[in-house]
Amino acid sequence: MSEDLRPFGNPGSEDFRLDAYPFYLLNRAASRYNIVIETELRRIGIDIPTWRVLMILGEHEPLAVGQVAKSAVINLSTMMRIVERMTKAELIRTSPSESDGRVTQIALTPQGREKLAAARAITAPIYEKIVRGFSATDFSRMLVMLGRLYDNLD
Repeated sequence: MSEDLRPFGNPGSEDFRLDAYPFYLLNRAASRYNIVIETELRRIGIDIPTWRVLMILGEHEPLAVGQVAKSAVINLSTMMRIVERMTKAELIRTSPSESDGRVTQIALTPQGREKLAAARAITAPIYEKIVRGFSATDFSRMLVMLGRLYDNLD
């Protein structure tokens, strides 16, 4: 049986330790990942927010701008600027929703699909390096735990 580290991860505890605080560790890993992939994405002329939007639309499109903003964890005003920039770059197209004309939907253009394919190709080796050493069970368990952390924030 392993030691219960949860009390050490509580920022209100006198015994608080950063190495037991999951949000510090998550942020550290995500920040490091972003630094690594940002360098690679720049080689193909995109940034991380553009990559996030491409990845989201690559899974399902068209989507409302607000849905993409929520999925990408980007506030709506920033998302609108990203949409404008990506539209000018001809990576996405916008259209009113068929069910609600007040809602703007976005979808990939052929150039956007090409950029998505390039981004996936350039980030795939990084992903492979990161997950090396994780068993299938460990990887699945990590995804479940991250989902639980996210859900507990509601």
